[in-house]
Amino acid sequence: MTTLDTSAAATTNDGRALVADDTIGVFDSMSGWLTTTDHKRIGRLFVVSSLVVGVAVALVAVVLGIERVADGEVFDASAVPQLFAAFRFGLVYSLALPLMVGLAIAVVPLQVGARALAFPRLALTGFWFWASGLVFVAIALANNGGPAGGDPDMVDLFLAAYALQLIGLLAAGVSVATTVLTARVPGMTLRRIPLFSWSALVQAIAITLTLPLQIGLVVYLFVDHRNGRLAFGGNTGIGQWLGYGVTQPMTYVAATTVFGLALELVAVTFGRRLQLRSVLYAGVGLVGVGALGAVTQQTRNFEVLWRTAGAPDDAAETLGDIVTLGLFLGLPLLGALTVLGAGGLTAAAAPKVRPRISGPFVMSFLGAGMVVTGMVGGLVYPIGIFGLSGTVFEEACLVYVVYGTVLAGMGAVAYWAPKWWGRLIPDKQVLGLGALGMIATVLASLPYVVAGFADQPAGAVDFDYEGPKVLWNLAVTAGHALMAVVVLAFVGLVAKTATGRGGDDAHDDPWGGQTLEWATASPAPRDNFAEVGSVMSPEPLLDSTAEPDEEGR
Repeated sequence: MTTLDTSAAATTNDGRALVADDTIGVFDSMSGWLTTTDHKRIGRLFVVSSLVVGVAVALVAVVLGIERVADGEVFDASAVPQLFAAFRFGLVYSLALPLMVGLAIAVVPLQVGARALAFPRLALTGFWFWASGLVFVAIALANNGGPAGGDPDMVDLFLAAYALQLIGLLAAGVSVATTVLTARVPGMTLRRIPLFSWSALVQAIAITLTLPLQIGLVVYLFVDHRNGRLAFGGNTGIGQWLGYGVTQPMTYVAATTVFGLALELVAVTFGRRLQLRSVLYAGVGLVGVGALGAVTQQTRNFEVLWRTAGAPDDAAETLGDIVTLGLFLGLPLLGALTVLGAGGLTAAAAPKVRPRISGPFVMSFLGAGMVVTGMVGGLVYPIGIFGLSGTVFEEACLVYVVYGTVLAGMGAVAYWAPKWWGRLIPDKQVLGLGALGMIATVLASLPYVVAGFADQPAGAVDFDYEGPKVLWNLAVTAGHALMAVVVLAFVGLVAKTATGRGGDDAHDDPWGGQTLEWATASPAPRDNFAEVGSVMSPEPLLDSTAEPDEEGR
């Protein structure tokens, strides 16, 4: 038995099946996409779908901002919880996580030298589960069926559809992890895996740890809601029980691959092998520790145990804070800072040559910076002396992490576009969208950092506090609107490139890459490589032009 599924059918360079007259009808083309086992197509289905949904999620945030400015006078009160649910669940499970999982599906087999993705039909099934769940979640929320929803049947539909989304993402994560662990080219040990593929493995393991827990919880909520509604609070308890999945540190699972991408682009931009590679592996792994916080859910277990042992309340609370913040929130931040610091050392040690600053590089590092900012906020938020609990400060951290992830994800699409479409997305336009995306992220987040200290409540649209309330909420609304424009414009660029109406033709290695995906044609053929050789270092494309360093790489 093998985990790979390769096809013997004749194919074109971009993976399309050939027919006798070398043409493909509309029906055949659609059928090819619906039933494909080509990992590059499956990944693109996730990526493009999540970006399109991201525009809708940003527009929901705009609607919420207008409602906050108007003190809740625009929409019916029953619609407000559904808007918040659409925004928060949409950010994490319809935008950030499927975007990065899709990139991993599309890129990891190429990077590890595999001819195909492990369990490709499982990954494709995962996409359709996720997409179907997305549609039904939208239907349920539109009919007052989300958390605190008033229509019992639609609440049941929301829970079932949400579980469907989670199952789809879990299936995709299993395929990615299995590919890295079982389908690597000869010679590629775990210490020679490209950093993006390593981060994808960490993310996939985090997914397999966290999503089954959420699926089980959704099952409990569904059964309780269908029957007595005594154990979990009925419709009003759904948001409380599922809330841990749409905040920090669960969001760090989606952001893990941001740091692997950033490291790949540091090496390419400065034309140098990465320094302190073992440290980088450890740093990316520490980011994944955030999954432990999502698995345990309870942030006060240590506090309860300490108090039970006879310690005073203040000591118990202090110990609970230290353990919770240090393990679940501090270690991921430490890992992120380690990655960026080691990447900076690589850049500083580069020869005195002019680095090639590209649009993907700028987007990825702006995105990583936004994610780190959100991580810092996530560490500050639970500290009791600041009094931020229950305020919009947490929403600001969420947006920093998710929008930073989206920025980096768009940079990744621009970077690997040659392997999917054989063309380069125009670099100047990518640079411009990266700058606008950073401005949008800051506008959508920073005002709520300030408003959080002014005690603006989370999840509310009618409130009052001292300070320029309208100004802060208008700024946040403008930030979300700008992000919607940025993502929509990027999707347009991708569409033009994919259809051959934009960008330049790309040769096999347009960036001077160091990893195996740049050793095959652009666009990559269906089975990725004509021949599968072996590798002797983490940067096989540099081995033919450079002598091994002192570590034998």
